[in-house]
Formats: sequence, structure tokens, C-alpha cells
Amino acid sequence: QVQLVESGGGLVQPGGSLRLSCAASGSIFSVNTMGWYRQAPGKERELVATITTGGSINYAESVKGRFTISRDNRKNTVYLQMNSLKSEETAVYYCIYRGAYHYWGQGNQVTVPS
Repeated sequence: QVQLVESGGGLVQPGGSLRLSCAASGSIFSVNTMGWYRQAPGKERELVATITTGGSINYAESVKGRFTISRDNRKNTVYLQMNSLKSEETAVYYCIYRGAYHYWGQGNQVTVPS
């Protein structure tokens, strides 16, 4: 089992910034992928960004140049720095861990009013 604890969501004005964190604990594989998905009201969950223990990164096209994902492998923690946020990015942001199995965090609301 892997437990994920997320923090950092909230309300931010358009153009503002937020930083999300997600700490994993439990049966952590030495090689894994962590990252973020988001789900807006009435829409399907979509990829935001992922990063492997080796540092390989994948971003959704819509966030390239504005969001930065990073991780601290010693702390099993992944971070998402979100800049220039847009109102359409209001969503619940979910942390994901993929090792032998995949696990989801509880989700953090990010609200960017229009």
C-alpha cells in the first residue's frame, strides 16, 4: 500500500501562482512515476504532468511553459509549480503514484475565478 498526502491547493486570481505538493509513504518502489492529473466539473480527469524517479517528465501541452513538476526522491515527494493560472484550470488536482500499482491522492481544489 502507498499513501499520498497532498497539500497546496486554494484560490488564486487569474495569472497567479500556486504550488502543490504530494508526499508518498508506505511500500514505495525505487523506480516509480509520480505526478498530477486534474478533473474539472463535468469533465474527465486529464493529465497535467508526471515525473519518473529518473527525472523523465511529461507535460500536457496546455501547461507547457507555465507549470513545472519536480521531485525529491529522498522524501518521495513531488511538487507542481503552477504559474500564469487561467480560470479554465479550475479543477480538483489529484496526485498519482505509479509503481507496481497506481494510487491516487485525495485531491486538492484549485480555483481560479473568471
